[in-house]
Amino acid sequence: MRKSIIALLITLTPVLVSAAGAVQLDRANIDPTNRESLQKGAKYFVNYCLSCHSASYMRYNRMARDLGLSEMDVEKNMMFATEKVGNTMDVNMTDEDAKVWFGTKVPDLTVIARSRSIDWLYTYLRSFYADDSRPFGANNTAFPDVAMPHVLWELQGMQKLTNKEAVHTGSAAPEFEITSQGSMTPREYDKAVRDLVNFLDYMGEPAKQKRQALGIYVLLFLFLFLIVAYAMKKEYWKDIH
Repeated sequence: MRKSIIALLITLTPVLVSAAGAVQLDRANIDPTNRESLQKGAKYFVNYCLSCHSASYMRYNRMARDLGLSEMDVEKNMMFATEKVGNTMDVNMTDEDAKVWFGTKVPDLTVIARSRSIDWLYTYLRSFYADDSRPFGANNTAFPDVAMPHVLWELQGMQKLTNKEAVHTGSAAPEFEITSQGSMTPREYDKAVRDLVNFLDYMGEPAKQKRQALGIYVLLFLFLFLIVAYAMKKEYWKDIH
């Protein structure tokens, strides 16, 4: 049995390495404690993502409370598909409409950061390039032949992939060149994407910061309890040992 497991792992190793190395990911370097970044990310999300992608496990009032926004601000500036601040962040587009327009269902983004990872999202949103063969005129090196258009092109502009053959053969990392300038500089766009990814990461687990902070106190308590328990053990068993 043991030999069979080892043989299976040896067999799968090239496949796992190939899958892991398929996309060279850039580090997102987000700051989940930065409320200003999260607020900007929420703005980008509702303006550029929420028209197609839902976040059906996140409520507007929960987002407002966690990000330090008032419910009035959220109602005025971020609620375009519903009227009640207690509703979830759903969209009106049905799966059937999505299949007609994009050829596939549009995924919900509530837990996309947990599913794909923040580094993948950061790389993906910066890896669109002009491709006339695609229905929306853009392709992506992190997700080849993706059905999603480059919705952030007004911010980034359009770029071309200068080493397409090398990327397709896997011999080099993608290299891009801006061909049409957007409203942001490359540095500003990278920061905007980082803010958006920061918000997507928050949505995947809104209570993560509180959980991690609570976890530190729990570990300290267990450590102190260990000392007390060990002292009690020695006291109870001193006559035997």
